Amino acid sequence: MKTTTVLSLICFLLISCSPTTSDPNIKEGMSLERLSRIDSMLNKAVEEQEIPGAVALIVRNGETVYQKSFGIANPENNRSFSENDIFRIASMTKAITSLAVLMLWEEGKFFLDDPISKYIPAFAETGILDEFNPKDSTYTYKLPKNKMTIRHLLTHTSGIGYGEIDGNPAIRSVYLKRGLQDIFAPDQTMGEIANIIAAQPLHHEPGERFTYSLGLDVLGHLVELMSGMSFPEFLSTRVFEPLDMKDTYFTLPKEKHERLVPVLTRNGEEWAVYNASFYDVNYPLQSKNYFSGGAGLSSTVQDYAKFLTLFLNDGKANGHQIIGKKTCELVYENQMSEDASISHGLAFGVLPEKDLKKGAGGSEGTLTWGGYFNTSYFADPEENIIGIIYKQTFNIGYDTTSGRFRELVFQAVVE
Repeated sequence: MKTTTVLSLICFLLISCSPTTSDPNIKEGMSLERLSRIDSMLNKAVEEQEIPGAVALIVRNGETVYQKSFGIANPENNRSFSENDIFRIASMTKAITSLAVLMLWEEGKFFLDDPISKYIPAFAETGILDEFNPKDSTYTYKLPKNKMTIRHLLTHTSGIGYGEIDGNPAIRSVYLKRGLQDIFAPDQTMGEIANIIAAQPLHHEPGERFTYSLGLDVLGHLVELMSGMSFPEFLSTRVFEPLDMKDTYFTLPKEKHERLVPVLTRNGEEWAVYNASFYDVNYPLQSKNYFSGGAGLSSTVQDYAKFLTLFLNDGKANGHQIIGKKTCELVYENQMSEDASISHGLAFGVLPEKDLKKGAGGSEGTLTWGGYFNTSYFADPEENIIGIIYKQTFNIGYDTTSGRFRELVFQAVVE
């Protein structure tokens, strides 16, 4: 009996310690066969001219499981997209600026509910739009009851508007009259732009509701004031270098100019390089004094994945603790009221429980946003998945590929 028992135990241990056979079609719990559906979808979208092309990246558990490029980046020289191309990420800059603000908050530089006027005095006189004359863009305003706070600026509830993309014609007219161009102001400093924004009327009472805004541009200047560093210097030394983000800049070095893809639009049935009328889309190539905290960065899919990784890893990435665990948890908290039409935290849009029934958006708390020139991302904390898809287009009509990409990422999860 004892010999039989010992032999049985030996056999059990041998079996248990033997290497298990792994399915070569599964990588980090994702089906490579199912991921190939992304290839089919994007190839078809390029063939049918829904988009000129795209670069897509999927990371799970810190491992790249999918990285491919599709289509044409520049019709003028027939250059195809490459996986290491640099894109204008526009409003994807906002989350990076928000991180900088949270880092300084952790250092005790300010409270999130401090009035911004405590640090930028011009905001003490910022008023709410009352009456507007469309003939000459003159207006009257009334002072708000609530003080605009740093939290309001982080969550787009400050009442500040935008320029070219603002939904209120009166606000847009006033902003454009003052030269607020949303992204590029080559001859002005961040402090000067912050003061100009403070002199413009608000949509509504601070804290009342979500209104997409230039608030992150104001916070870029706050980072300068609180750190004693230029905004690009702070991001470079405190964020980009620790995270090994080697291709993320406000102004690209000359040796990387050729990697910046042009913005494309439609010219009849052909793709053409787009040249905007209200600002120069080549702003990443030009020297300047203004560095838009809301829209000024250019980057790669790989660099942005490194940035998102820290939010899936308790504030740590590449061996560096960028923010603390509890601060990272706070980022996932929806800062909007229960009846708000949008869910937004201190840095990202956040997928709420009520939207899970729509399907294929990820788990509750999934972080997400995008950029003006057709770039987007999501980061699912429960499945530990990052999905990024970059295109570089303007005014091309209905493009479904970002939504379908997100659906196809999650349908590929099998473990």
